[in-house]
Amino acid sequence: GTFTIRLLQTSTFQNTSFVDTEGLGLLEDIELGSLDKHTWTIRFYQPWLRSALPRSDWDTIENMIKIYLQQFHHLVNEGAMQKDVPYPFVAQCMAGCELYPNRTSRVFAYVGYNGQDFLSFNADNATWLLSQDTNLSRYVQAVLQNYTAFSELVEVLFNDTCVDDMEVFLLSGKAALERQ
Repeated sequence: GTFTIRLLQTSTFQNTSFVDTEGLGLLEDIELGSLDKHTWTIRFYQPWLRSALPRSDWDTIENMIKIYLQQFHHLVNEGAMQKDVPYPFVAQCMAGCELYPNRTSRVFAYVGYNGQDFLSFNADNATWLLSQDTNLSRYVQAVLQNYTAFSELVEVLFNDTCVDDMEVFLLSGKAALERQ
């Protein structure tokens, strides 16, 4: 069948110097793990998950998460100050990939702001699309479009890493998926 990995992020920006970020990883509706909000390390929820990938791969994934969150927090705070966004506010992200029975796949990334759809990523042409047309969403879209390293990272992570890792997780978590 079709399988989906979703990575969910909720970041509450209390002020310019304090951000509380939570993260959750799902394979279908199976909780794979979460992000420790103090150390940004992965908490594994499934006994088969940690052994599914080599330790070095998990170290790389954790390091990429830490770099991404540092950049994300910096960019969002910078934009909030530029556009006089009142604190506190919440930014939510959902990204992942879908693997179809014919072995093709689709990647996705969505950004929400204070509980509303805000932006989405079109992986076919590596562009960010507005979900709402406001000064703030146009500003963020322009920043992300010009921040090509970030768009390229999203594209590689989800076009390659997500699908490859999901295939491994599907084998390792086969019993859990069949119980689902």
